[in-house]
Amino acid sequence: MQTEREQRLIDTVAWVRIEDGRILCARPHGKGVFYIPGGKREGAETDLQTLVREIYEELTVELVPDTVAHVGTYEALIPDAVVRMACYTAEYSGTLAASSEIDEIAWFTYADRPHVPPVDQLLFDDLHADGLLAHG
Repeated sequence: MQTEREQRLIDTVAWVRIEDGRILCARPHGKGVFYIPGGKREGAETDLQTLVREIYEELTVELVPDTVAHVGTYEALIPDAVVRMACYTAEYSGTLAASSEIDEIAWFTYADRPHVPPVDQLLFDDLHADGLLAHG
């Protein structure tokens, strides 16, 4: 049996966009679950480079790099892997829209917590505890 340290690591970054007590989530094509927008780095990308690229690819908006702020890093076990999600807030320019790789975007409250993956649920818990994410 593998220990947690021997598990495969899925290293991701995510954009935390909260408006009116709701957090922006996206459901990619072919997936039945919503995620905090973001994704995995390519090659030697920094968190910032990954975040800017992924959000443009998924939501067709440009993040404003000098407004990016780290809000926390979360880890959760899934079968055969550990998911690490570094979360950032940032201002953006453009109009939020689902790209060709996203089926749907939605604004979730804490009541929607069961509809996101375990690592996202940890973020939901902190945001709700800090009074940033409405209960429902």
